[in-house]
Amino acid sequence: MTRAVLPVLHADEHLVAIDKPPGRLVIPGRAAPEQTVREEAEARFGRLWVVHRLDRGTSGVLLFARSAPAHRALNLAFEGHRVTKRYLALVRGTPPPSAIVTAAIAPARRGRMRAAAPGDARGKEAATEVRLLEAFPARPPLPALALVEAQPRTGRTHQIRVHLAFAGTPLAVDPDYGEPGPLRDGRGTVLLDRTPLHAASLALRHPATGEPLRLEAGMPEDMVRVIAAARGAPPPA
Repeated sequence: MTRAVLPVLHADEHLVAIDKPPGRLVIPGRAAPEQTVREEAEARFGRLWVVHRLDRGTSGVLLFARSAPAHRALNLAFEGHRVTKRYLALVRGTPPPSAIVTAAIAPARRGRMRAAAPGDARGKEAATEVRLLEAFPARPPLPALALVEAQPRTGRTHQIRVHLAFAGTPLAVDPDYGEPGPLRDGRGTVLLDRTPLHAASLALRHPATGEPLRLEAGMPEDMVRVIAAARGAPPPA
């Protein structure tokens, strides 16, 4: 099967923004070699610097710098919390209308993270604002689900996934912090078999001009299919 060309959300001489498909690695991993998103983008745009990363299962806005000065400026913006990140997530259960999860995050085994116990010196401060967008009652075989917006105020590894699980509403599919899935419809067809976390938008200042820049990526097809099934509607064409 031929792989689709990476969707480009924005490109200029200073940066490139990609709509990362789910299931793709941003940089090389430990497993068998595979082409990464960075390598594919570099084949089109030349050398790129990684500004931030998205997990393999996560989709959405992914930003690369095209020069060392742009890379430094963007890194400083991320480190200084001057970038607004908005994620969409499908979770199990029904969260409250809004909440701020503030559990500290610490390393766990095998590359995972965990909510740190009070007084744990390994825990690093973390905060995520979560807002309920739509709740879906159980529609067997689908469990009760909800679509939420998550805005991390800090940038810890797996922060949103850990905080959602800590709050009792883990991602609808998450082998590390919740149920492994997949989600199926009434006919047994797999609707979703990856962590349903989508980087919907980034808002920041352009590293060269200082002008406001907002980058947005539409929700991927598998999450759209689950929402349609959870609403009891026919799947989208």
